[in-house]
Amino acid sequence: MTRLILPGTAPSVNHMYINAYVKGRQMKILKPEAKAWLEDTVYRATQWRQMNEWSTASCKVIVRLWFYFPDKRRRDTHNGFKVLLDALEDGGIYEDDKLALPRVMDWEVDRQNPRIEIEFERVG
Repeated sequence: MTRLILPGTAPSVNHMYINAYVKGRQMKILKPEAKAWLEDTVYRATQWRQMNEWSTASCKVIVRLWFYFPDKRRRDTHNGFKVLLDALEDGGIYEDDKLALPRVMDWEVDRQNPRIEIEFERVG
């Protein structure tokens, strides 16, 4: 099975929302760049699922992650889990992101091609 490869890096929870007022209420909404990343990731996950004949999982799924960052700036690999796991749910990898068992396998710097590589394995 081929890896799902996502270009760039997932937005962190700290940087994906802005405060806005909607009908007089303050709410957190996705920043345009976070929304674009989410939509692109859902599209890529859906395409990957179809190409690899992966049916949406209703069981636990090990999500193996390799992160390739664009520079040596200090980053936490787990800061982008929320939006990433939500996008994979929306892309049909699993029915609910509570089924995802994320595993960071490694990280390194790749200035020319920052990305996230992902493998999936059903459990049970």
